[in-house]
This record gives sequence, C-alpha cells and structure tokens, in this order.
Amino acid sequence: MLYPKNLEEKINFQKIRELLKEECTSILGMDFVDKMSFSKDLKLVNRLLDQTDEFKKIIESGEFFPSSNFTNIYPYLEKAKVPGTFLYEEDFHEIKLALFTLSRCIEFFLDHEEVYPQLFELLGLVNLNNDLLREIERIIDEKGKIRNNASRELSLIRSQILYEENRLRKVLERIFKDARSKGYTPEDASITIRGGRMVIPVLAENKRKIKGFIHDESATGQTVFLEPAEVLDINNELKDLEYMERREIQRILTTLTDVLRPYIPELRKAFHFLGMVDFIRAKAKFAIKTASNRPILEKTRHINWSNARHPLLEIALKQQGKSIVPLNIQLDHNRRLLVISGPNAGGKSVSLKTVAMIQYMLQSGLLVPLDGHSVCCLFDNFFIDIGDEQNIENDLSTYSSHLLSMKYFAQFSDKKTILFIDEFGTGTEPQFGGAIAEGILLALNKTGAYGVITTHYGNLKQVASKSQGLVNGAMRYDVDKLEPMYQLEIGKPGSSFALEIASKIGISKEIIAYAKEHIGEERVKYDRLLTKLENEKVKFEQLISETQKKERLLEQRLKEYNQLKETIENNKKQYIQEAKAEAKALLDQVNKKIEASIKEIKESRADTAISKRVREEIETLKQEVKPEKRISLAPEIKVIGGEIQEGDYVRLKDNGAIAQVLSIKKKEAEISIGDLKSTVKLNRLEKISHAEMKKEKKSFIKKSGYDANAKMMEFSPNLDIRGKRAEEILSMVQNFVDDGYMLGLKDLRIVHGKGDGVLREVTRNILRSMKSVSKLEDEHADRGGAGVTLITLKS
Repeated sequence: MLYPKNLEEKINFQKIRELLKEECTSILGMDFVDKMSFSKDLKLVNRLLDQTDEFKKIIESGEFFPSSNFTNIYPYLEKAKVPGTFLYEEDFHEIKLALFTLSRCIEFFLDHEEVYPQLFELLGLVNLNNDLLREIERIIDEKGKIRNNASRELSLIRSQILYEENRLRKVLERIFKDARSKGYTPEDASITIRGGRMVIPVLAENKRKIKGFIHDESATGQTVFLEPAEVLDINNELKDLEYMERREIQRILTTLTDVLRPYIPELRKAFHFLGMVDFIRAKAKFAIKTASNRPILEKTRHINWSNARHPLLEIALKQQGKSIVPLNIQLDHNRRLLVISGPNAGGKSVSLKTVAMIQYMLQSGLLVPLDGHSVCCLFDNFFIDIGDEQNIENDLSTYSSHLLSMKYFAQFSDKKTILFIDEFGTGTEPQFGGAIAEGILLALNKTGAYGVITTHYGNLKQVASKSQGLVNGAMRYDVDKLEPMYQLEIGKPGSSFALEIASKIGISKEIIAYAKEHIGEERVKYDRLLTKLENEKVKFEQLISETQKKERLLEQRLKEYNQLKETIENNKKQYIQEAKAEAKALLDQVNKKIEASIKEIKESRADTAISKRVREEIETLKQEVKPEKRISLAPEIKVIGGEIQEGDYVRLKDNGAIAQVLSIKKKEAEISIGDLKSTVKLNRLEKISHAEMKKEKKSFIKKSGYDANAKMMEFSPNLDIRGKRAEEILSMVQNFVDDGYMLGLKDLRIVHGKGDGVLREVTRNILRSMKSVSKLEDEHADRGGAGVTLITLKS
C-alpha cells in the first residue's frame, strides 16, 4: 500500500525514471521504465536486483554486448498481420537489423550461462530461430534494398534495364556530341534526367534544329531539356521495365510478408525480451553512474546502511564541484522509529528523503547508492508526509492536511510499514501541536511500524529517549563555526542551536537574555548540555582521527620493513647460489688443469720428490679456490648524494629504475629511461655514480635467465597497464613484447585506456622503437577502440 497517490512526485522518483530513459537505446526499454513499480515480493525484487547486478558486471568487464538496433518493430507487426498487405523494403531492413541484434544477445547469454544465470533465464521468453532472419537477408541487402537475385524475374528485368540504359546513354552521347559541335548546347551542359527520362540540354534558340520532345526549361528560359526522337522508344522501353520491376518488387515483398506473418506471436515475445534487456542495461548504466550496488536483502526487518547517498542530490552536487556527505543508518525491532532533530538547514529533511528514495528504488528493482555490504529489507506499506498539502478547493489548511495523513498512518500502519514524516507537528500552535504530535508518535510506535521522523519539538526528543522502539537522531553541527556538518548521529537528540545562531548573526544580548528567561532555565541548561556534548564529541573525534592516522602510518612502515627484510633475504640467497655456481665452475676448470699437470709429470717420468712437490702445490691451489672463499654478494647500488645536475645518473626511489638526467627545470627533471623520456619531481630521484650504474647493468645481465617452457605456461598475450605512470611502463612493455617475440607469438594486445591519451602515446612510442614490432593499430571499436593497441610482431 502506497500513500499518498502522488508519492513518487513527493520523493522526486519521476526524475529517476527520466534518467533511466536517457540510458535506454529504444522505446522498447523506455516502455519498461514506465511500467517499473514498487514491489513487496522478496523473490521478485531479488531477481530484479540480480539481473541488474549481472548486467553491471558485463559493462564493467568490457565484454562486447550489442548496443544498437533495439528497434520497436510492433508497428510493422500490426501492419503485417492483415492478409494481403505488405511491408516496404525499409520496414524489412529495420526488422532485419533488430533480428540480428536479438540473435547476438541470445548468443551472448548462451555462451555465458554460468557467469550470468539470471540474465540467461530471460531466454525462456524467446522461442524464435534464425530462419526468418535468413529469409529476410536472402531478399534484403545490407543497404535495405531488394537484392537483384531475390527472384529470377527481377534479375532478368534489372539486367534488361541495365542494357537499355547503356544503349540509351550511347545514343544520347552521340546526339549530344553532334549538337555541341554545332553550337546548339550551352558550354558547360551535360546529359541529365527530367521527369524520369534522359534528356539533353539545348539552347532555346536551337530547339527546332533537333527533332524531339521538350520536357522542361531552365529558370531563365535560355535552355530547354529535350528528348531526341531517336531515343523515344528506348525511354519508353525503360519506363515499361521500371513498371515491371515495381510490380515484381511488390510481389516479392508480399510473399516475404506472408512468410513473416506466422512468426508475429513469437516476434512479440522475442522483442519483449529485447526491450527487457535494454531496460536492465539502462538500470545497470545508471547504477554505474551513481556508484550503486546490490545490497544484502534479508527477510528479517532491519536496516543497516553504510555510506547511503541520495542519487539526485549527489548528481547535482557533482555538477557544482561539491561532494555529498554519506549517511549511515541502523534500524531494528528495538529502534524502529528514528526521530531526527537539529538546526534548520542542517540536513534533517535530506536524510529523511535519502532513506525514502533508496528504499523506494530498492523495492522498484534498482541497485541503490550505498555500500554493497549494507543490509536491507522490504516493506508492504510505504507512507510519506512531506511538503505542503494545502488544498484551497477542499478548504484544508496545511496542518489539517498533515492531520489527515497522520490519521491514515495510525489507522493502516503495521509491522510491515515504513513511514516518513517531515517537520512532525508543525503548522499550528507549538504547545498544542507538540502534544498532538507526541500522542501520534506513541500510537505509531504501538503499531510496530518503521520509519524516519524529523522535528524541532523538545517533547518528542524526550519521548524518543524514554520509549522502546523509538530512537533519537541528531544532525551534527560545528559549534565553533556554527555551521552544519550534514552528518547523522543516532542515539542522542540534537539541539536547534537557536540561541547560538541568533548570537552569531548579531542579535542584541538583551533580546537573547529575554529569550533565555522566557524559555526557562531547565530548557536552556538542556540545550547547553547538548552543545557541550557536541563540543566534546568533535574534540574526541579529532583525537581518534589523529591516532588512527598514526596507526595507519605505523602499519605501513612495518609492512615496508617486512617487505624490505624479505627482499634482502631473498637476494642474499640468490647471490650465494650464484657465487657457489661460479666457484664450482672455476674449481672444475682448475681440476682439469691439475689432472693435466699430473699426466705430464707421469709422462716425463719425474722423480718422486718432484711429483710430491707438484701435488702439494695443487692442494694449495685447491684451497685457494674453494667455493666458500669465492662467495661474495653483489654490491648494492650506493647513493652518492649531492645536487643532481644535467647528465647525472639517478635512480627512482619508488621503483628503482635507473635513468639519466637530460635537463632540470625548477623542481622537476626530464629523465631518459632507455628510449623513454619522462618528467618527474627531483625529490623522487637519488644520485648514483656512473660506475654504480654499470654494476647494476652487469648484475642484471648476470642474474637474467630464460626458461621457455615456464614462460609459455605463464605468458598472457594481453597486458593491462591502466593506472600506471608513464615511467613505470617502459620495462613492462619491453619485457612483454620481448617475451612474446621469444615465444614465437604473432599478435599481442596492450590495454592502456583512452583517458587523455598520454599513456597510449608513451606506449606506442616505446613500441615504435622496438625492432621486433611490425605493425600497431587500434582495437575494434566494440572491443576498446583507441583504448587498446594491437601489436603484430615480425616473423
């Protein structure tokens, strides 16, 4: 049950419908937007949310999905269902394109049944094969015209027309050439068509000199368009052939319409499916624009929302370059009715409308702008009372209209109801209005309804703090600056800060003192206490924020330390293994020399003393070249410090890349990393010596190895570098292309995105400098276009 009848107008849901229609590509989808309605069916809402969430994933994945020719063919079907009628060529062309789109949609869902199960289930609406599409394609070409071979008769007629046109042109050209040589025609004239017949232009004074029929004259009357008598029969023959062609085309279209007619019921169902797909895609695109998610939907009635945002307000603020303050709200069976208080323009009404809009969007099957882990539920009844409902015709005042709404709420609310009341109790004398509002609030609480209520009345705050089922909420306020913070805090009432605001804008102390005296000491103390609590809360939150910052920094430093320690240990083990391998190779070489020396001694029949001495020398040599004594860790690059100047070698602090400084401008340096040039801030660089740079290169060469089998298993022909900085991608791109070339691949693909084109240009400059690259080109527009570079490698 919805109340009032103009509920969607009250919460401005019509604007949501308009934005959804803008995302549709056809009238088919727009019709579904108009049919979208509030639902209390948990199973249905879950299915609608799942469908939209799956389509959102399709869009975000970048997978190709048809986006055009979601044509409304229902008018054509209405025309075709009458026997004896026929559709025109352009009608069949539209149907053909739409059927092709339908076929591709079906193929996509069939190929992705396991990935998008809810969307796959929609195929149950379609019971149509491609026979009709093939028949239309046989008759209608890509330009929407009847093919020459659509029938044998049409083929013969068009061949004859072509023959007669060529014959006609040859005769006319001969006559026109002769007339021009005699000066009968204007200088810049040529053969043309008038009234569907080929004619030649002739100067008016010479029209009697050529036998024929005049069909037209120029605007000035100086030129006439004459059909020579010699071509009269040919033109007549062409006219007859054109009539024959028209009759044959009409016969073909009538036959094709007869073929289509039995398919009309299935076509209606199929295009109902196509409209639904367009509608679901529009919802998914809108969800992406508004950063909406699929929340957790539970049967138990409780609300736990994180970072909820009013979509229309967020869009409006973005256009002004501002950001929205998100809302966090929790309601359960113990705290069902939230009574929000606080200063004017502090965000009370916005918070209420945010909850109302998101709940209505959710129960209309839309993804909602809040965090995905948020918990939501459904309600059977949705009541709202906001704005001025004064009705002159019925002689209702604003307050009377509010009371009528309250009567309806109290009469029909139950545990399955969510209600929203803005500025509860206003519109009449505060003393009586507050008392009536308090009675209504207690009555609504007894019904078990959920909802959000905004008010300034202090007695309602007190009732909310004492009654189970009610809970206070306050809009945060910066007491020092006397500015609203637009943050909702649940659990305590808010002050209107009337005295503080009046003091700030310059109301005299006498007036404020008088107001305090007549408000009552107890009320003033209550507001002071709220103000004091607000001050203390702000200070406490600042301390917490600073502490959390320090903790995050400490965690980051600890993580960096552990990573550095792990890297050092890994490098140490690697260097030791390399050194042992080198020492072993050297030892094997020495052993060979030793054995050769011993052989030589034996062959020379040296005496025992000489042999003994040689062996002792060999043993000494062995000890000197033992692997343990040959192990040495590769020296790390040392920063030499000092001012960085043009021509110096430097290392980037954040990724360790080695570069040479080309030039320095203020606090930035232009550097060269191989063939890549980039501009970076000086504080990101550290100076190293030329010798250290050579050591780094040697160390890299020494450590490098290539396992083709492992590379083949691990290698992917797609490289995604979106989000990388220009100086980071040099080695990534070079290694990617080199590995692909070594593995014998022909085609590679780099995804860099479109953006402002900088990353694409840098990537392609690197690729153009690589000898193994044969050709570069953009990906197909449907698969990324200029945001993806296709690479063809040399054989």
